[in-house]
Parts: sequence; C-alpha cells; structure tokens
Amino acid sequence: MARNVYGLDLGTYEIKVYDKKNEKIWKEKDVIAVQNRKYVFAVGDEAYEMYEKAPSNIQVVFPMQNGVISHFEDMQYLLTNLLNPERKFMRGSEYVIAVPTDVTEVEKKAFFDLVSYSTARAREVKIVERGIADAVGLGLNIFEEKGILIANFGGGTTDISILSSGGMVLNKLVKIGGEYLDNAVANLVRHNRDFLIGRLTAEALRKEFGVFDQEAHATMQVAGRNLITGVPQLTEIPIGLVRAALREPLKECVRAILSMLDRTPPDVRKVIEKRGMYLTGGLANLRGLDIYLQEMTGLRVRKAPRPELCAVEGLKKIIWNKELKTLTYSMLDEDYRWLR
Repeated sequence: MARNVYGLDLGTYEIKVYDKKNEKIWKEKDVIAVQNRKYVFAVGDEAYEMYEKAPSNIQVVFPMQNGVISHFEDMQYLLTNLLNPERKFMRGSEYVIAVPTDVTEVEKKAFFDLVSYSTARAREVKIVERGIADAVGLGLNIFEEKGILIANFGGGTTDISILSSGGMVLNKLVKIGGEYLDNAVANLVRHNRDFLIGRLTAEALRKEFGVFDQEAHATMQVAGRNLITGVPQLTEIPIGLVRAALREPLKECVRAILSMLDRTPPDVRKVIEKRGMYLTGGLANLRGLDIYLQEMTGLRVRKAPRPELCAVEGLKKIIWNKELKTLTYSMLDEDYRWLR
C-alpha cells in the first residue's frame, strides 16, 4: 500500500501540490537559482525573490516553458527539494499529475518520467489531462455533462478544452499567458516611451489596470531606465498604453476559442452555447478578463471561485473518488499509445 498520494499541477510559474495524508494544498514558485552555472543557490519562492534582482553570477531559471518541461534536470531537482522532509514528504508514494493535452507524447512523457525516475521513488504515477482536472475541480458531473468549454489562462499558456460525457473532444494549447502579456506591456512601453521596465514591473501594471473597470485617464508611476539618457528614473505609464499592449494577445485567445467552437460537433456546441464557458487558471484573476471574453465570444463566462487552484482541487477529488480515478492513466499501461 502506498505511503501517501500527491496531486501535482505543474504550471509554468507555480507548482500546486495536494497532500492526501495531511489533507492540504500548498503552492510554490516554479523557479531555481543557479550560481556560476554550477551550484544551486535557491529554489521555489526563495529563488523567485531573486528574479530581476540577482547579481550577474546567479542565474534565475524557470524549468517550465510554454506549459512543458524545458530543463528536465533542474525541474527534477526543484521537485525533490519542494517535496522535502519538512513537509513530511514520503518516498514510495503515488502521484497524480495534471498535464496539458495538446502537447507531444514525448513532452507528456517527460511529466511522467519527472516523478517516476526521481529520488521520490514513486510507487505509481498517473496522468490526467488538465482540462479534465479543471472540470472536476469546478464541481461538474463530468460523466453526465454533454458539453463543457474550459479556458485555463495560466502563466505561460492558455489551455482550451472541450469535454463531453467524461472525455476530451477537442483541446488547444495557445502559447499566450501572463508572461506573454507582461512582455507585450514591457515592449510597448519601451518602443512608445523609450523607457525600459522589467517584467515584474510590467506585471504590476497589468494587475493594476486589468482589462476593464478603470477610468480612461488613470496612470501608474513605475521605476525604470530612460533609454535616451541612460538614467534610472520614475515615470507615469497611462492605462491606455497597457490596454493597447494586451489587446492583440487577448484577441488571439478569443480567435482560438471561436475556432474551437467552429470545429465542435453540433450537439456538443449547442450545450456549450446554453451553459457558457468556464474560466480557470491564475490569469483568470485579471480584473475584467471574464467580462472581456463574454463580450468577445458571445458566451456566458463563469470564473472558478479560486481559479489558480481549480486543477489541483480537481486532483484532490480524483484521488479520493474511485469512480473519478478512472479518468487517470499510466504511460506504462500496455494499451497506452506511447508503447505501440
């Protein structure tokens, strides 16, 4: 019998973990700080505090890129350190991992191998699509519902899923998330104002202004560097500039959602048009995003109560419910397509 069961939602910028034995969910930044390209200096939240502040000999690395593992060894080290004895981490446990659907089999197997061949010495590793975990976390009867549309707006990607009768009908991974939006804000400020700001400052601007619910002439004072004089200074950034930077990336997400609906079977689409779309993921907390999507798609949009934790809450329910466990699978199963 397994010593414990963990649910892992490995996001681009944050790891969410459900610990069955201690009955709690915790999260930590998906970051590692490396000194002199050789020694691990810090991991998790501690490493993230050094982002854009670290000296030149310390590199802050994000092992996940665009929703998939890009630095396998760094990610393995990070996971080993986060699941440490201080959190009463137990070797020989079972793991259920939420993964994007619209990725290659090699990328998906990297999630499986991450835990299977780590120092965790996992007894068993199961995989479940993130869209399905989100649906369970939303409290939907996934086996009975005939049409579910979920848009998971995360830090690195937007995962759009259409489900019906307990299975995945369509899925698309759009490489637009919080990071993309922040870079768009920083780039437009640079080109429009000849002013250089960091990604964290761009993130603060995005969160302050959101997509709706702000007066047209609002501004925010930020620190950066004047590219003409080369001098650090403070400057006022208007809301219009930030909204202009967000406009095209969000339109691309809307186009992806509408394209998915166009390819959806008529019976499933009819149910979705009646029920609307569900919004999950950390970026779902961006003020006004739900209103914007509702106006642009014509669908009713319902945001999860705690959108950033929706998938891991779904993993929690899957771990406890025998019927829901049938939604998971192992990449070592004989009938799994990876081995065919």
